[in-house]
Amino acid sequence: MKTNTHVAAKIERAPRYVRVVAALGVLLPLAGVGGAAWAQQPAAAVVNPGAIEALKNMGAYLRSLKSFTVRAESTTDEVLESGQKIQFASTVIVRARLPDRLRLDVTSDRKQRELYYDGKTVTQYAPRLKYYASVTAPGSVRETMSLAATKYDLNVPLADLFFWGTDQAGIEDIKSAIYVGPSRVGGVACDHYAYRQEGTDWQLWIQTGKTPLPCKLVVTTMDLPEQPQHATTLHWDLKAPVEGRTFVFVPPKGAQKIELVPAAGK
Repeated sequence: MKTNTHVAAKIERAPRYVRVVAALGVLLPLAGVGGAAWAQQPAAAVVNPGAIEALKNMGAYLRSLKSFTVRAESTTDEVLESGQKIQFASTVIVRARLPDRLRLDVTSDRKQRELYYDGKTVTQYAPRLKYYASVTAPGSVRETMSLAATKYDLNVPLADLFFWGTDQAGIEDIKSAIYVGPSRVGGVACDHYAYRQEGTDWQLWIQTGKTPLPCKLVVTTMDLPEQPQHATTLHWDLKAPVEGRTFVFVPPKGAQKIELVPAAGK
């Protein structure tokens, strides 16, 4: 089955604040309009200061977390050469102890990956293939994420969780921001926002109250006629302890080490 890889890659290359998922929690100026707020937005692009402030508050809250576990369930559209859209599902479990410990377990319809970062080394392991590769890593999760993306062209799911609330968030790229109204995601009370960047529309549901966590994100690629979407729902656990051994990779029996080669020109 041939797919349009350009379409599939668009979501992964979307600007930060779009690639996958964040948090906040402030009642914005349009909240009094309730669920009809979206219908009263002007046709022209508008940047609601409250919607931007909500992102900033969300980012600040994320940066205050010392450790967490989050389970993300996602669906991603890919487009066949015929123009027909096909949807694939994936699940990502992120366990983090900041600033320098990270573990990701990724399971999708087509692959399974594990990523370990113990503060000194980052390792990616493919359980089905039994191959793993390790490289020396910088001293923080954010630096390691940047290394993976820039040097090795590795897409790390939910990387934006570690950049929101920093000067690398890219909030200046937002061209339109509105408050849609109150909502619920999996029984959790949220505020629903919609944002627009060049070629990309995205929606964010943020938990209300004192724990403004991102609960859902929907990204739509607008500069392609098929308008493929990526949707992610997040389930948070801020209380479960994350033990140090969680982040240490121990090669299973039969696993083979291979070299992680930098991307061309890097």
